[in-house]
Amino acid sequence: MENTFDCAMVTGASSGLGEEFAWQLAGNVGKLVLVARRAKRLERIAEELREAFPRTAVMVIAADLAKPDDRLSAMVQAVEAGFAPDLLVNNAGLGDYGEFVTAEWAGIEAMLKVNIEALTHLSHLAAPHMIRRSSGGILNVSSLASTLPIPDFAVYAATKAYVSSFSEALRIELREHGIRVMSLCPGPVKTEFGEVARREGSSEGMPAHALFYVPKQQVVAEALRGMERGCARVFPGLQIAAAGLIIGALPLFLLRLLMAQRPRR
Repeated sequence: MENTFDCAMVTGASSGLGEEFAWQLAGNVGKLVLVARRAKRLERIAEELREAFPRTAVMVIAADLAKPDDRLSAMVQAVEAGFAPDLLVNNAGLGDYGEFVTAEWAGIEAMLKVNIEALTHLSHLAAPHMIRRSSGGILNVSSLASTLPIPDFAVYAATKAYVSSFSEALRIELREHGIRVMSLCPGPVKTEFGEVARREGSSEGMPAHALFYVPKQQVVAEALRGMERGCARVFPGLQIAAAGLIIGALPLFLLRLLMAQRPRR
């Protein structure tokens, strides 16, 4: 993605896909805003980016995106500093792997706030600035899980179904303003996400065949190419793209049967 956007804001930028988005965007945008809770990690990444890409100005904003005031403050800080994003990468997300009835409500609530509320709120804050410029882009990180009702991962999959559906509708609304909206639907990726989603005392994470893992570098590269081409949805990796195509063609009753046979905890 070469000089398509001027300023990119990446949430969840302190690790995983968010950090990779920062590295692949730096050098191709004039300004970069990194948002996450862990300020020290953000500052370290920002220093490395500034050294590697001296022509890209990097701003760090420490924020807990589960909190509405932090979300609003993050956008206000960016805009007032001259870093109003014309590309918003809503990457921050939480997961929880295990039965719904045994989950702690605090974890479920945080997941709903970050995966749904924060993504929607930040999009709502950023879109008016993009409309005034008649250009921009919103890249929402969803998941292959958005296409399936997944036992032991029920709330997470449901939040990502929201992300994909919201992105499709927002894409239609903002198209006349020259704003691109895309959802990214990766399969399993080796990042900290799996460790965080794993509950305390559990020795295993989410079951996934090694065939379905796609490197984070490939996931982000395909996402940015898709954004540049104006794609509505990207399933990175041939195996994930094939899975998404097959799942989309299956009737719901058959998906129920398949999910009932899925390996459980």
